[in-house]
Amino acid sequence: MSQGTPERIRNVALISHQGAGKTTLAEALLFKAGVIKRQGSVDEGNTVSDYDPEEQRRRLSLNATVLPVPWESYKINLLDTPGYFDFVGDVLSALRVVEGAVVLVEAAAGVEVGTEKVWQYAEERKLPRICFVSKMDRENADFSKCLSELRARFGNRVAPIQVPVGQAESFRGVVDILEGKAYLDGSDTAADVPAEVEALVTEAREALEEAVAATDDDLTAKYLEEGSLSAEELRQGLAGAVKSGEVVPVLCGSAAKGIGLAQLLQAIGTLLPSPLEAEPQPTVAEGGEPVAPGDGPLAAYVFKTMADPYVGRLTLFRVYRGTINSDSTVHNSVRGKDERIGQIFVLRGKEQQAVSSLGPGDIGAVAKLQHTQTGDTLCAANAVVQLQPVQYPAPKLSLAAHAGERGDEDKIFSGLARLVEEDPTLAVERDPVTGETLVRGLGEMQLDVVVSRLKEKFGVTMELKTPKVPYQETIRSKVQAEGKHKKQTGGRGQYGHVFLELEPLPPGGGFEFVDKIFGGAVPKQYIPAVEKGIRETMAEGVLAGYPVVDVRATLYDGSFHPVDSSEMAFKIAASMAFKKAFEQANPVLLEPVMRVKVTVPESYMGDCIADLNKKRGKILGMNPDGDLQVIEALVPMAEMFHYATDLRSMTQGRGDFEMTFDHYEEVPAELAQKVIEEASNQAS
Repeated sequence: MSQGTPERIRNVALISHQGAGKTTLAEALLFKAGVIKRQGSVDEGNTVSDYDPEEQRRRLSLNATVLPVPWESYKINLLDTPGYFDFVGDVLSALRVVEGAVVLVEAAAGVEVGTEKVWQYAEERKLPRICFVSKMDRENADFSKCLSELRARFGNRVAPIQVPVGQAESFRGVVDILEGKAYLDGSDTAADVPAEVEALVTEAREALEEAVAATDDDLTAKYLEEGSLSAEELRQGLAGAVKSGEVVPVLCGSAAKGIGLAQLLQAIGTLLPSPLEAEPQPTVAEGGEPVAPGDGPLAAYVFKTMADPYVGRLTLFRVYRGTINSDSTVHNSVRGKDERIGQIFVLRGKEQQAVSSLGPGDIGAVAKLQHTQTGDTLCAANAVVQLQPVQYPAPKLSLAAHAGERGDEDKIFSGLARLVEEDPTLAVERDPVTGETLVRGLGEMQLDVVVSRLKEKFGVTMELKTPKVPYQETIRSKVQAEGKHKKQTGGRGQYGHVFLELEPLPPGGGFEFVDKIFGGAVPKQYIPAVEKGIRETMAEGVLAGYPVVDVRATLYDGSFHPVDSSEMAFKIAASMAFKKAFEQANPVLLEPVMRVKVTVPESYMGDCIADLNKKRGKILGMNPDGDLQVIEALVPMAEMFHYATDLRSMTQGRGDFEMTFDHYEEVPAELAQKVIEEASNQAS
């Protein structure tokens, strides 16, 4: 695997809606470049890219995979990314370390919701891109329809630089508009343009000249004066327009038939920018100098971490400035620690090739770093810099983890911690109220993959269930009650006797204990035991086993026995009095209410509002945000555990939401009764 000089390296992400054929295309490009001798298949589970057993079982990409492809004098680092929404973290990681992207559009399906999403991600990164209409040999393939949809969604900067010869079952080649030559039946030998597409080629050439001329004043003048541009002027102008983002060229082909592959690789090499042409990388430090690409002190960004129970942690990085060497020491500026670099590798799928060093613009990996995680910067100790990390979406779905077998809890938690290192969109936390371990992610498939990987990599079985709601209990009335604990066992007895008054506090009031004992009715040494008994009872709950909040407990009377009284006796008496008073004080169950912001296209507004109303939500307002609408609502947490799935289904994946805790609110009586009955049944 030869190392490219920075000006000949192209770092490119393959991005698309699920099923557009990224992995199949990547495999075909590797075969075309002579890297592999046999072209694998996603269905057969033998592609270079999808080497993970879970990917092979599901027949879809779950990870971003690095695939260096040598083509002529270029080293093209392709990053094959997942198309499924749940694994967008790897898409964002890949887009962070490339200078360009190839957006695949499936010829029969056209522009889909995933196309819109990945386009937006590329737009946010200001990445130059190429569109590739894939699977032109498929039934119902329609290049013109795809082109119309691309222009309708993304504007007239979308311009074809190829015209297909036939489509669907009759697809047999492409015509390069710049050259005016055809490439038929997978051959790389130029041929004359077939008569059937001559008119289309002329029309497309004129449209391309017009689009390119509009991006450059000199070309505009030439075009207006002469009415056309030379092939070289058009080629140079197109390259500049693509790199500036003013033109997005459209190509087409078929990975299965091997048509259009050489032309795509050539377009990547000649139209997309090299690492040296990229904008300087922003840093975290306010007012810090951006990192310009090229020579200088080392600055490398860690964009992916893979955890393996046998090999250990494998860290993938992109060098922006300087050179990283095997058997050297670098500084992790985020952790503030030095890291010993062992052997550096260049990856192609799971294949690892050892190299002595990697220079600016290249992508590599190193094993067994001690402190480094995804998003960290590796740099020279004498030139500390911290590159801007990726902002990943917050987890949307939370499920409770339950061990498949007793005693596996520690193994599960350890395995989950390793998987969180791999995927920054995953999170694991313990709910302090319910005591459950919550696994949080972007969707159900992602969490299902977590379960599978725990079993495969760490040998433990985990079940994911809907979490318990962290309810709370409180009271609405002021009452008094007596608690007496008296026990005689033949020897020294037990005696504790208290009178408590309970009253509600305002929301958020917590707990107050008031001592109003006069005359030593309860000796001072026993008063802390009374408070402890109350606090322990509050933590366990009275109605349904949930913590009691917003209560003031006043100890105003009691009695004691000079021999039989003890701290334990008064603690028990206080608990008895508290429970009795609580049950008489109009107790209620409180539930957490979340503030939800749902962002959807206007056409889905009605369905989303109706759904939130069904979930006992209170709509606070609706505000426009560009082409979208933002619905703000307050919704009980109990109704929101599977909202990520519900919203995706309602909006075909176009909706998004944010959710934060807002306040606690009384549970409606009929629902509260069900919760109390369930808690009673579980206790018995």
